[in-house]
Amino acid sequence: MPNESVNASAAVPLSFTCPVPLGRPQEIQLAHGGGGRLTQDLIDRVFIPAFRNSALGTRHDGALLSPPPGVALAFTTDGHVVSPLFFRGGDIGALAVHGTANDLAMCGARPRWLSVGFVLEEGLPMATLERVVALMAAAARSAGIEVVTGDTKVVERGKGDGLYITTSGIGLVESPTVVAPASVRAGDVILLSGDIGRHGMAILAEREGLAFESPIESDSALLWPAVEALLKGGIEVRCLRDLTRGGLATAVIEIAEAAGLAAHLDESAIPVSEPVRGACEILGLDPAYVANEGRFVAIVPAADAGRALELIERYAPGGPPARIGEFRASPCGQTTIRSQIGVERILDRLSGEQLPRIC
Repeated sequence: MPNESVNASAAVPLSFTCPVPLGRPQEIQLAHGGGGRLTQDLIDRVFIPAFRNSALGTRHDGALLSPPPGVALAFTTDGHVVSPLFFRGGDIGALAVHGTANDLAMCGARPRWLSVGFVLEEGLPMATLERVVALMAAAARSAGIEVVTGDTKVVERGKGDGLYITTSGIGLVESPTVVAPASVRAGDVILLSGDIGRHGMAILAEREGLAFESPIESDSALLWPAVEALLKGGIEVRCLRDLTRGGLATAVIEIAEAAGLAAHLDESAIPVSEPVRGACEILGLDPAYVANEGRFVAIVPAADAGRALELIERYAPGGPPARIGEFRASPCGQTTIRSQIGVERILDRLSGEQLPRIC
């Protein structure tokens, strides 16, 4: 082949540029996730002041924790993608603390330490992030929880819906017995800490711009004080479960299946506020399946039920509590509910997503 020459003047020169933002940006930029100056500025400006503690102050890749000798630890992790970020009665920051802390409490453990991962979307206003972090820090302080380590990632504009939060938590087990479905026995009773359905309906109303006659607020709250009262009060707590996605019905179904027992609920005993009941009737939803973020069921021996109700009423949010059912030996793994007119039916899991993005 003949030799070919290249016309240098026709070549398009390659140019690699990396613009450096000046000053302090008022929105999240991709560079905030790049590990450079803006990443450090974000840590120093937002996270360290809000969550300040000795473990976080070491600025290391992880936190060194010192649990008391001989104390068992509970560990859990949770993701939070709620939309909108702020809603009547709560926000994604406090929700992230409550959700993970409550999972630990359901294991009979005092929540102590959190790890937090933020996925931020390019263009998120810095003021929004600062507000979320401040509310999250306030919720953690009020619960006696330290945020000891974390991580931040940034995704392109349009890929992250503002921000997502992932939290992992460690708690100190204070229950003298194993709090789990395997501990449930036939004859145990089911206690509900308060009225149900507030969180899911509050999120739906905020997201869709629904205006009910009586505004509905989320029940997002910390549950450890009530659990601690039960444990210190000498109640033999068999099992605990917070009523998040899938609501009361799904929580009881899960316990019954895991315990190999039959659960029986009395619909007339289940407290539902009039605003939530009315909203569910309008929208064709069953309150028993609507999510909560500050309610739980406690499974205890029948002999402990009266005292347990007194303690829950005193320390749990959203009271008064109620005795709503019991566990029976058979049929194995089945959950039934008796309606207000006396008709009994089987409860099953939802086959789809009733209310997406509620936590």
